[in-house]
Amino acid sequence: MGKSLNILVILGSFVICGLLIFQSVWLIDTWKLRNEAFDNQVIKALRQVAQKISEVNKTELPKSNLIQKNDSHYAVNVNSPLDANILEDFLMREFDDASLNTIFEYAIYDCTNDSLKYVNYCNLSTGPENFDRSENLPRFNDLIYYFVVNFPQRESYVINDIKWNVLFSIFTIFAVLTFLYSMWVIMRQKKVTDLQTDFINNMTHEFKTPISSIKIASSVLLENVNIKTDKRLSQYAGIIKDQNERLNMQVEKVLNIARLEKDKFKLNFEKIELNEFIDDIVVSERIKFVNENGQLTFESKCDIAYIKADKLHLTNVLSNILDNALKYCDSNPKVIVRLTNRKNNYQISVTDNGIGIEKDNYKKIFDKFYRVSTGNVHNVKGFGLGLYYVLNICEAHHWKMDIDSTVDQGTTFKIEIPKSKEI
Repeated sequence: MGKSLNILVILGSFVICGLLIFQSVWLIDTWKLRNEAFDNQVIKALRQVAQKISEVNKTELPKSNLIQKNDSHYAVNVNSPLDANILEDFLMREFDDASLNTIFEYAIYDCTNDSLKYVNYCNLSTGPENFDRSENLPRFNDLIYYFVVNFPQRESYVINDIKWNVLFSIFTIFAVLTFLYSMWVIMRQKKVTDLQTDFINNMTHEFKTPISSIKIASSVLLENVNIKTDKRLSQYAGIIKDQNERLNMQVEKVLNIARLEKDKFKLNFEKIELNEFIDDIVVSERIKFVNENGQLTFESKCDIAYIKADKLHLTNVLSNILDNALKYCDSNPKVIVRLTNRKNNYQISVTDNGIGIEKDNYKKIFDKFYRVSTGNVHNVKGFGLGLYYVLNICEAHHWKMDIDSTVDQGTTFKIEIPKSKEI
């Protein structure tokens, strides 16, 4: 889990950096392209205006430097005096045809006074009419008869033209920030989980010493002649031993889960003959069922079935399933363990006559600490770690785990173990 999370954070960081770089470059390039497109539209429209003015004044346009540009200001050299009304009409028509729907202002150079005379501003957009005129429009000293056009809201116009690109960039940044926040929450939660796991791990390790001491002490008591002759004391010593073994089993279960989550456990693969192996487990577990007026049987439909598995963990897997079958049964538990030989795998199934599981809980029962509800009766003991451990061990062996259950009728757990050609 820890390594996977670190890899996820590293890969996520690279993806975020790449995405931000790509998004920035793409947005800058889009801005440049739209500015260039705007310039081309304006220059094309101003050429048309200059051409019409030359036709009206019956003059020739200069061969070069017809249009000069300074920031958002465009100067058009027409080589003849200008009429403001005619110029405005031509500008309005050409800009409208070019779909330049924004505010523009224009001024005409008066060579007699050597000054640039501000004439008017025009609004081709549907926006508000209020407008602050430019105080100082630039002069072009190498021209005599010319007019200047300025677009004071050029940046707003271009931004509006690429608004979807900008919105997409904002959405991307928001997604990145959300991812970063999620990573921060996950890392913080991981730290808390690690501390909790370490605490539980250390605590359970500390339990091992007193558990061992109690086991030795209870064994000595049970062997004592005086204890053996006293029925009540012998019973109490037996209770101490049984409960100590139960406590030891729960501690081992917690330790195994801690090893699983920290990836510190290693599977020790051994060659196992399933018939003999399962039969030994059934024999050792049968006493529990007999004490509850129940039955535990083993049925095999294959003569020989060899697999490679970790003997300890496979024992724990079957013991946990059988333990659940015993706990979640109202009375007279009857459990059948079956071994079936299939084409590509061996199937181990454990069928009980317990309270059953609702379909909505099929996936939940494998969650850590989850326990099937038994109503108002709380006679089922445990931490809810058994099936979580079972599923993790099956996945580590690459086995398939399945479940089939009917409420008030019973449950069947199935483990499919692929056949190995190496055996």
